[in-house]
Amino acid sequence: MTITNSTIDDIDEIFRLYKIATDYMQGRSTVCWPQFERSIVEKEIAANHQWKMIDNNKVACVWATTFTDPLIWEERNDDPAVYIHRIATNPDCRGKNLVLQIVEWAKEYAIANNKKYIRLDTVGDNKGLIKHYQHCGFNFLGLFKLQSTAGLPTHYHNASVSLFEIAINQINK
Repeated sequence: MTITNSTIDDIDEIFRLYKIATDYMQGRSTVCWPQFERSIVEKEIAANHQWKMIDNNKVACVWATTFTDPLIWEERNDDPAVYIHRIATNPDCRGKNLVLQIVEWAKEYAIANNKKYIRLDTVGDNKGLIKHYQHCGFNFLGLFKLQSTAGLPTHYHNASVSLFEIAINQINK
């Protein structure tokens, strides 16, 4: 498996994987992603914050990163962290523990960028996903009601958020 930045040529595949992920969420009666604006993903690609994992010349999964996430992480946003968003997996690659591979990559990425945490969130109290992220090494920090959802995608509105983090020093032990 190879991890690299997504390019503008990947944008149709990114949105295809987002659609598959959203359809999967709908089938499981969980909070679903809205349709994301193409311009947001284009900006992430231009800023080298959109990533892809390649397996046998196929996009296995995609995700985005940021170094700040104040609307979700609120006062904790002051901590130096890599925030992972919108992991979407190719259904042909499910069951390959891709999140574990993202964690290994994120560890190196965080260290290279002088960050102390790897963080992610998910909307709602999705017990299966919470367990999965814990299996991948994340500490579940709990379920939180956001102070303000203005400026966040609609799936965050009127919902609680599950927060997860890995401390870099925890990984190195």
